[in-house]
This record gives sequence, structure tokens and C-alpha cells, in this order.
Amino acid sequence: MNYFVTGIGTDVGKTVVSAILVEALTADYWKPVQCGYPRDTETVESLVSNPSSVFHRETYLLEEPASPHQAAYNQGLSLNLAEVVAPDTTRDLVIEGAGGLMAPINNGEFMIDLVRKFSDRTILVASLYLGSINHTLLSIEVLRKRGIEISGIIFNGPSNLHSESIILSTGESCCLLHLRPVSEIKKENVRLWAKTLKKNLEQIC
Repeated sequence: MNYFVTGIGTDVGKTVVSAILVEALTADYWKPVQCGYPRDTETVESLVSNPSSVFHRETYLLEEPASPHQAAYNQGLSLNLAEVVAPDTTRDLVIEGAGGLMAPINNGEFMIDLVRKFSDRTILVASLYLGSINHTLLSIEVLRKRGIEISGIIFNGPSNLHSESIILSTGESCCLLHLRPVSEIKKENVRLWAKTLKKNLEQIC
């Protein structure tokens, strides 16, 4: 099964969530489009403890930390969704998106098109900053407009019960996990979060 980890924007915690999901499912990991360094693939690999997961190479590895279409343009490239082919594996596959859902891949295709192409289950990552209610509910709406159901939401960062409550009730979604702030994210944190996430994937949503 393919699990697509997407977010309400950039730097909301998709990479850490991907590592937790890989650990929870003993899954493989793949980031189709990487913009800038360090590579998220290396970060996920450094946080995963199990010896079985395989970390597949990106289809597009772009140098600049910008939107995919701009990073590609600046390198004289043009990204093509048809060229993005999922790696062959017998394990579950965790796929991490780049930026938010409407981050452009080229002039006519967006990150949400990758979600629709590859996702069996979609997990939305949200940070609870000022404005996140709007960004999260809009993300849920655009996913459902494209016929993509959300398995659940993972909140990242300090808690805000009012924001969480209205997001979950209005978005008709469930909370799979809440990642509280820690001084440094280590393998030990990822293993603990993975146990909770695995149980919640089976029981909550």
C-alpha cells in the first residue's frame, strides 16, 4: 500500500512524519521530487531504526530550495509527471511530497497530481501556526474535490485545542498523532511516536 505524506505548506513536518510512518510500518521511503539540500531521504534514513526499509532515489533531484517548477527551470529542466514512476517494492511505500498540495511541478501539473497518481492512503501534516486553520481546511477541501480521501491528520508542534477541534470537526477528519515539541528529534523519539501511530492507524481512522 502507498501512503502519501503531504502537508498544508512547507516546513510543517512532513519529513519527520514520513520517518515515523516508515518506522511504524517497516515500509520503504521515496521522495519523487527533492528541491534543495540536505536531501530529505538522508534525513528519514538517519531517523529510522529498522534494518529492512529501503530508501529509494528521487526521480528529480533539484539543487535549489524553491518550488519544483522554478528549481527545475533554473537548472534548464522541465519536470514531467509521466516520467515519475514508483519504485518496485513488496513492502508498504511511504511517499513524501514537496511543499504544499498546489506546489507546481510544471505549468500544468501540481503536487496534488502526484498524490492522486500514487496514493492509496493520504496523511495530511499540519502545524498550528496563526492561519493554519484556513490552510488546513483548504487543503482538505482541495483533496476531496480531486476525489482523494484523507486517512487522517498529524499535528506537529505546540498544541492549540481550539484550532485542532475546529479543524477536525469542520474537516470531518481524525487526528492520527500529535507531535509535541522536543529539543532534538532522535531515533528514540521516532520509535515511540511510531508505536502510537501504528496503533492509531489500525484503531482510529
